[in-house]
Amino acid sequence: MTDLVIRPLVAGEEKLFDSLPDPGLVGRALLGETYAGGGFRPEWTWVALRNGEVVARAVWWAGPDDPAPLALRWFDFTDARAAVELLRAAPLRAEYSILLPYGWRQDPAVRAQAQARIDAATAAGMRVLVERYRYHWTPGCGLPARPGRLEFRPEPDDAVILDVLRRIGEGSLDAHFRAAAAAHGPLAAAQEELEQLRWMPSPRDWWRMAFTPGGEPVGLVVPTHNQAHHIVGFVGVLPGQRGHGYAFDLLVEGTHLLVEAGADTIVAATDQGNAPMAATFTRAGYPVEWERIDLV
Repeated sequence: MTDLVIRPLVAGEEKLFDSLPDPGLVGRALLGETYAGGGFRPEWTWVALRNGEVVARAVWWAGPDDPAPLALRWFDFTDARAAVELLRAAPLRAEYSILLPYGWRQDPAVRAQAQARIDAATAAGMRVLVERYRYHWTPGCGLPARPGRLEFRPEPDDAVILDVLRRIGEGSLDAHFRAAAAAHGPLAAAQEELEQLRWMPSPRDWWRMAFTPGGEPVGLVVPTHNQAHHIVGFVGVLPGQRGHGYAFDLLVEGTHLLVEAGADTIVAATDQGNAPMAATFTRAGYPVEWERIDLV
């Protein structure tokens, strides 16, 4: 068998990257994303070639000012062994999220494409962390009325927000927070969450703390946007306030604030195992658009 060549792309080789056949059943192809339009960096784009033909490719991604990749954004192949070798050889590490159609397990072709990527990534040393729902709200979904039970106000002090995130993390059903807390402790997990929210390019003063009419803190909602979408970046209720359905109030407030800021489409996500939050999105009129599997 001809030796495999694994290397990063160089500028001007976009056609080489695009030469790998892709049925477009999973991953970034579902969004109609192209390599040329994705803001990707050649040095973070790796290909595996055999006889000059691309048999596997992977693209790591980050924001324009980030010094290291934040995500493995694109990973597909026609040769599974080559794909594993590519991930092992490339000197880049980041979380890998596989975007999937809703109900993907019901379609054998889609299921096979997804499983092949999972198998290759796990063979290269990754593991499945969580499966998630990705929601997509538009005005046609209806704007839910504000319940009016809580008062919302900005909190400019990051130290206060950090403490709130730490407290919300107690008993959290979020797999990413739980994994970070298990590895580094709850405060470090909260700090990581705060840094991710601060990374978003939207105004910091969009964030809202929620309080009861008597002034007791209830939780936090972070309406924000990334490079592509307005998003509900965070919804969390403090442990002592759980059981009252306040997550719905927080989500509705975040939705209203984004619409007032000009959003005509809003993206959000939650773990599939977080049944209370999934039910809250459904109640607020957020339909599931995609599913996602996160590997770390």
